[in-house]
Amino acid sequence: MTSEPDLGAALLDAAPVARVRLSRAQTAERRRALGEFIRSRRERTTPEMVGLPPGSRRRTPGLRREEVALLAGIGITWYTWLEQGRSVNASAQVLLSVVRVLGMNDTERAHVFTLADLPDPEHPVAAPEIGPAVRVVLDRLNPIPAVVVGPRWQFLAGNRAHHALIGDYMSLPPSDRNLPWMYFTDPEWRRMAEDWPSTAKTMVAKLRSASAADAGDPEWESLIGRVRAVSPEFRELWQTQDVARLGGQLKVLRHAQVGVLNVEVIHLTMADAGSPRITVYTPRDDETRERMERLMTIEPRVLPRGDEAEILTSDSA
Repeated sequence: MTSEPDLGAALLDAAPVARVRLSRAQTAERRRALGEFIRSRRERTTPEMVGLPPGSRRRTPGLRREEVALLAGIGITWYTWLEQGRSVNASAQVLLSVVRVLGMNDTERAHVFTLADLPDPEHPVAAPEIGPAVRVVLDRLNPIPAVVVGPRWQFLAGNRAHHALIGDYMSLPPSDRNLPWMYFTDPEWRRMAEDWPSTAKTMVAKLRSASAADAGDPEWESLIGRVRAVSPEFRELWQTQDVARLGGQLKVLRHAQVGVLNVEVIHLTMADAGSPRITVYTPRDDETRERMERLMTIEPRVLPRGDEAEILTSDSA
C-alpha cells in the first residue's frame, strides 16, 4: 500500500484566494500607494526619455506633472489628484496612457493595475509556469490523481494517474485544455460521474463565483461564451445565477477500466501569482486506493478536440 506523500509547508489545504471587496480604509490606502508609485516613476523619467528638451529651471530631475498630463492626453488637475491619492475614477485606458508615458516595465505596469484594482486590458493573465518542484509533488502523489489548475481553470500539468483517469489533455490545443470545456463536451465525463447533473450544477456555480473576481476579463468571457455556444445544459445552468465556494467535494467516479472510485476532491493552493491550485482525488477507502494503483498501468485515452467534441445534453447520457 502506498504511503501518503509529504507535501511540506509550501502547499495549503484551502481554496484559491478570490478578490474581495475592499473597505474604505483599504481603498484609500491603495489610492495613496498608487499615487506615490506613479509620482516616483515620474521623478525618475527625464525629459530626454520622452523626447522633451531638458530645460534650465527644473527643481527635480524628472518630468513635471503638467508634462505627464499633456503627453498622456489627460487633465492636469485630474493627474495631480491621482498622484495625491484622491478619489478619482481611474479607467484602465487612462492608466495605460500614464504607464506608457512613464515607460514602465511589465512588473511596474502590473503593480499599477493591482493598486488600482483594475484588470489590464492589454495584458491577459498568463498561465503560471509549472516548475520542477511542483512536478516532483505531482509525481510523488501517484497513484493518487492530481492536476495543477490555473487561474482560468486551465489544466496546466497532471500526474500519470490523473492522465489515466481523465485522458491525454495535454495533447489538446490550449483552448480545449480546460475543465469546464471538457466537462460539457466530452461524453466520458458524464459516464464517469455517478451524478453528472448534480456535479455539473455545482461546477457552474463555482465557475460563476471564480469568474466574478475578474468580471469583464476577456479570457473568462471567451471561455464562458465558448461553452455556452455548444452546450444547452451549460446555458441553462449559467442562467440560474447560482454561486458556490470552491471547496472539497465527495465524488463517486466510475472509470471504464478500473471500476468505482470513491474519492474526496481537495484543492491545495500554491503561494504563487494567479493562485493556481493542485486538485487531488484522494481515496476514501482501501478498495479505491488499490484500484488507483491500476491507473498507473493504463494508457491515457485520446480526448476529443474542440471541432470533434460532442455536445452533451440529457438525451446523450
